[in-house]
Amino acid sequence: MRRLTLFLVLLVLVATGHARGTGDLGIVIERASGSVQVIETSNNTSLGSIEGLGDLSHASAVYSRDGRYAYVFGRDGGLTRVDLLSMKIDKRVIQSGNSIGGAISQDGRLVAVSNYEPGGVKIFDAATLQLLADIPAVYGNDKQQSKVIGLVDAPGQRFVFSLWDAGEIWVADVSRPEKPQITRFSDIGLNPYDALITPDGRYYIAGLFGEDGMALLDLWNLDAGVKRILDGYGKGEQKLPVYKMPHLEGWAIAGNRAFVPAIGRHEVLVIDTGNWQEAGRIKVHGQPVFVMARPDGRHIWVNFSVPDNDTLQVIETQSLRVIKTLKPGKGVLHMEFEPRGEEVWASVRDEDRVAVFDTATFEQVTTIEAEKPSGIFLSVRAHRTGL
Repeated sequence: MRRLTLFLVLLVLVATGHARGTGDLGIVIERASGSVQVIETSNNTSLGSIEGLGDLSHASAVYSRDGRYAYVFGRDGGLTRVDLLSMKIDKRVIQSGNSIGGAISQDGRLVAVSNYEPGGVKIFDAATLQLLADIPAVYGNDKQQSKVIGLVDAPGQRFVFSLWDAGEIWVADVSRPEKPQITRFSDIGLNPYDALITPDGRYYIAGLFGEDGMALLDLWNLDAGVKRILDGYGKGEQKLPVYKMPHLEGWAIAGNRAFVPAIGRHEVLVIDTGNWQEAGRIKVHGQPVFVMARPDGRHIWVNFSVPDNDTLQVIETQSLRVIKTLKPGKGVLHMEFEPRGEEVWASVRDEDRVAVFDTATFEQVTTIEAEKPSGIFLSVRAHRTGL
């Protein structure tokens, strides 16, 4: 009798959709309508849209450990917990005036948000969105607040982030979230604008917008301080206008190399991660924005700022050559690889669609309608450090 009852319960769960897994799910940010579209990659289809998320320009998302909930960080300071299975907003708070990005802790219990206005980082309970800690990004003798960017999670129940105005990197140990322990690193360079943490969680790299170079912090050896790398990589060259800053951790690690955009130059910089020295430069179509690695590390896909944002280029990591140029349409803003890398999704904002490409043949396999799509975030991110 018990077995029959369990079987009937299972049938009801399947019939109502509640028994569905989340490993192939994701969201597409629809920035113009303040909504997210829930997608699934097994059949490359849309499951519907969830509205009411506010200003989603430059929005990003992270996932709960089970992949069921997406935490969406809006530009209006909104933090929204979206239930991908029930297709609705579970919880939502307005936590600041202007935010950009966030992270989820190693144990999945805390969500951190980086803020432009008034600055600083706030820590929330991931289940309830209750505020647990407020970390003001205060610097200088007059106690100014700095914009915070490049926020990532790190092993050891830590968050790492950069202060745009102060030129600093902070490491926050949130083992006791009500009393975060902060380690500050000053004078790292002018205007850190974005950052990357290596997949093993050891190195945090901040790009500098105000000068040529990057700042490297070894999280295993904090006493060593911040090291400058690629210092003066553009020395003696004319810097081109920058219409859009790369942001939201869109850089790549492939094998023993890092691939990052050169600011104000039509180049992708290659860094040897063994010694953190420049290992090459790759001429590309325009100002790179996102430089993203296929999961196997063989290819790097690059999109570009205006006026070249109708183009994608593919770099082979062995030869460091551009092997393919694609023209998906106007306003290519973001890319996301499926978990095993056989396909890549690209948002084509100005044509109100998302294009899906086969990464072996480079052919477009399908397209999905979306209202001014920007960021694409798959639930596989739930199990990756820094994403």
